[in-house]
This record gives sequence, C-alpha cells and structure tokens, in this order.
Amino acid sequence: MTSHPSFRRPLFLGSEIYRGSSYGPKHPLSIPRVSTAIDLSRAMGWLPDEVYLDSPMATPGQLTRFHTPDYIEALRRAEEAQRVDEETRDRYNLGRLENPIYAEMYRRPAISAGAAILAARLLMDEARTVYSPASGTHHAWPGRASGFCYTNAPVLGILALLDAGFERVLYVDLDAHHGDGVEAAFAEAPRVLTISVHEDGRWPFTGKAEDRAGGMARNLPMPQGFNDSEMAYLVERALLPLGRAFAPEVLVLQTGADALAEDPLSRLELSNHALWDAVRSLMGLAPRLLVVGGGGYNPWTVGRCWAGIWAVLNGIDPAVPPTPEAERVLRALTWSRAAGRNPPEHWFTTLADVPRPGPIRGRVREVVDIVMEGGLS
Repeated sequence: MTSHPSFRRPLFLGSEIYRGSSYGPKHPLSIPRVSTAIDLSRAMGWLPDEVYLDSPMATPGQLTRFHTPDYIEALRRAEEAQRVDEETRDRYNLGRLENPIYAEMYRRPAISAGAAILAARLLMDEARTVYSPASGTHHAWPGRASGFCYTNAPVLGILALLDAGFERVLYVDLDAHHGDGVEAAFAEAPRVLTISVHEDGRWPFTGKAEDRAGGMARNLPMPQGFNDSEMAYLVERALLPLGRAFAPEVLVLQTGADALAEDPLSRLELSNHALWDAVRSLMGLAPRLLVVGGGGYNPWTVGRCWAGIWAVLNGIDPAVPPTPEAERVLRALTWSRAAGRNPPEHWFTTLADVPRPGPIRGRVREVVDIVMEGGLS
C-alpha cells in the first residue's frame, strides 16, 4: 500500500451513507449516530481532512470470508426488492422488527464491514490507530442477521488481521449487550481472545461469567446500575491483566455506547467518562489498535461519547465545553422517544457527562474472581 503522511496519526473511517439512513421511524436505529460523531469531531476541530478516509463497500468475496454466499445474496436481493418472502424472512432473519427491510440494508452493512477490512490493511502498513465507529456490528451470524446487525464487521476485520499474519488479536467488547457473534466466531481460535463486558440478563441472554466458549473467551456480565467505579475496577482487575497476559499484537476495542445511563436499551448507569477512561487505559495493550462503535440509541449520548473517544485517541481531553458549531450540531438532533421531546439542556451544552461513581458491589467482585480464576490457562 502506498505510504500516507498521516498514517502515524489516528485515522478516522467514515461514510456519508449513514447520514439520513434509518432502519425506520419506530426502530431504535432511526437516529443519526456515525454522522453525529463525525460532525461533532469536525465542529470541535478534532478531525482534519487529512486523517479522514471514506470507507469502501466490502465486496461479496470479502463478505463471504465469514458469511455464507446464500445469505449475502439474500441480503442484496432484499435491498433491491425492498421486500422478502416468508422463506427468506425465516431462514435469514430479515424483514422482522429486529432486522427490518430498509433502503440501504445491504450497502450500509457492507460499508461498515468494508471499513473494518480497510482498517486491517491500514494496520498492516504504517497506521497504528484506526477508528471506525460504524464497524461494531457484533451480533450477526454467518447465515443470518441478528440484533440489528446484518454483517459482522468486527469478525471480518479480525479475520483480515489474521489473514495478514498477525498471531494474537485481543477483542474487548464494552457494549451493553454480549458480543455473541464475535465470541462464537473465535471460540476455539487460539490466536484470538475475546472479552465481553455486558449487562447480565439482557438480550441475547448469553455470556455468563463461567462461560469460556471453547477456551478463548472471557465474559463479565454486570448487574443493573453498573457504575463508573465498577468499570474502573473491571479495567484494573480483569481487562488489563488478561490483556497483558495475552500480549496481543492488535487490540480491537468495541465501544458500544448503550451502557450509558441515558440510553433506552440497557439498565446500566455509566457516564461517558467511564468509556473514555477505559479506552485511555486499554489502548496501550497492543502496538496496533482498531476502535469500533457498537450499540447506542440516544442520539445525544452516543454522538457525544463517540466524538469523545476520537479525542481520547488523539490525546485530547474531551471534557471541554462544545464550540458554538458543536452546540449547533447537538441542537439540530431530534429523537422521537419521550425523552427526546423535551431533552435536558446539558445534552446541548456539554460533551462530558457528570461522572457516576458508586460502590463496587459484591456481585461485581465475584464476577471478576470467576473470570480471573486460572488466568488464561
């Protein structure tokens, strides 16, 4: 690949396909997320043009490195026809409330996957850190959509890293929902260790603390009310020790924002400081870093969080007042849920949440003890 003068700086992979693309007015993904993170990062002066790259669409051949050819063809046909028959719906889980038919249902996830594959190529060359907030779709299976995810971008990115010859890839998933698709893909792959922090008892109802899924998985299911102090405890007592013991060449970090307190699809209570601090702590575990997004269903909280992650990757403190341009981006957002009809003023006038510390509860300590028993043996 041709050398790029900005490769040593973090690179941001985005696309205009996310601007205006929606799963439908009643779906949790009716909201703008990636475009908001891009717009806020630019408005804050954090995203110059020379470090922004437009994401390519993955080819069918690239997608079938993980997904089955018949599924990818069914997904392409569904976008073209804007409908599916009953057999296709049942076989591939397409056209249901969870994974609806919408205008860009093939192109959008193919671009999210294409970004993850491009990130792997960049990390093979001179890049050290790549950020692709669209590439956290961690639930899709080889032959079916699942959990709003039509392609599994993290899996495809990790496979591209393995194909390039990397021997140890660490995947850490901070989404409120268990990273089941990624765990299953690499459960018995000795070159990939997957670690998932998620809400206990939340869909997809997998990822118990005792479950090691073939040996190369660790799960940290957290109780409702999970707070900033407890996240810091997990980082220090589990994520960092496991990561150092594995000694990865590449860290893939999934930063779903649905564990934040103001998100409607979890009952966790983190502030965005908790995710920013986790990224700051974990990013030194490997010489190469791919950071992706994930869940997040409140447009203000996810946009502010993901823009702040980009700041952290660049050594910038995101806990600063928004510029007038950034405040205009935040005030222009709308959200059809009840909380969005009369949003609190701080969603417009701050980027950083009020920290949410709290006690480190016994169940959190117990989960860490279970997961750390025996280390990586």
